[in-house]
Amino acid sequence: MTPASAPETTPGTTPGRPLGTTATTRAEPTDGTRAETSTDPHATPAPRLIATDLDGTLLRDDKTVSQRTIDALAAAEAAGIEVFFVTGRPARWMGVVAGHLAGHGLAILANGAAVWDLRADELVESFPLPEADALAVAQALRAAVPGTAFAVERTHAFRREPEYQAFEPDGDLPPAPLEELLRADRTQPLLKLLAKHPAQDPDAFLATALSVAGRYGEITRSAESAMLEISGAGVSKATTLAKCCAERGVTAAEVVAFGDMPNDLAMLRWAGTSYAVANAHPHLLAAATHRTASNQDDGVAQVIEHLVAGRRTR
Repeated sequence: MTPASAPETTPGTTPGRPLGTTATTRAEPTDGTRAETSTDPHATPAPRLIATDLDGTLLRDDKTVSQRTIDALAAAEAAGIEVFFVTGRPARWMGVVAGHLAGHGLAILANGAAVWDLRADELVESFPLPEADALAVAQALRAAVPGTAFAVERTHAFRREPEYQAFEPDGDLPPAPLEELLRADRTQPLLKLLAKHPAQDPDAFLATALSVAGRYGEITRSAESAMLEISGAGVSKATTLAKCCAERGVTAAEVVAFGDMPNDLAMLRWAGTSYAVANAHPHLLAAATHRTASNQDDGVAQVIEHLVAGRRTR
């Protein structure tokens, strides 16, 4: 999706599908359309790690975690399957799920720009966006799409321009031009630049940004509105997940990933097995090896239940 995405290899073949889901493999026919073919249910190893997005995927639309999902997460951990929350959210928005990770307690935040210890509530590792690249993205977007406004996301600070509409309070620094925002809080790594436009089509806005500014960073989106999220070049959910997996001796073939929006695309392409929830963006539905029920119907929990049951019978 972006010019500096993680490796998009799909190790091995895909495992069998849980009941009530659709299994597909990603085959690219010569006419440019995407073919969907059945998978071999016995071709890959048992999953060792589950990586799931939060908003629109694991969480219900009201931003809560259902009891069924809580039980499924606990069952996965009890079965020896590690769970990683991999989200675009900042640390201050992780309270809703902080109590539902056993074992390591780590989460990947800000689209891969940070690894966070939810138990200690502290940063473990970061992959920041250089300020010069943030300014280069802003200059390119201001020229290509007039009316674009910006905000910055650091580990503990959110700052915005006056034209950037946000529901969070501004804290101790009032809205200011981006150049001034970047000069504040420099002791904290710059995790994301946010770009918002009041009238652009979200997908068209993303396409334009990739065209004019893609060389300066990883540009994606997860909101239904025209809001873009820019990380450092080569930083995505996929790259940081791959690093965390390598540290644990887990291969891509042993990872099951879930997502719903373009910021999940590289992760789903990297994982050996991937699920798009029924409410996912069309690009995710096309790229994932499997589909499951919507976030409102606990689609992630449904799959985890079958994965755990399958592990018990092996």
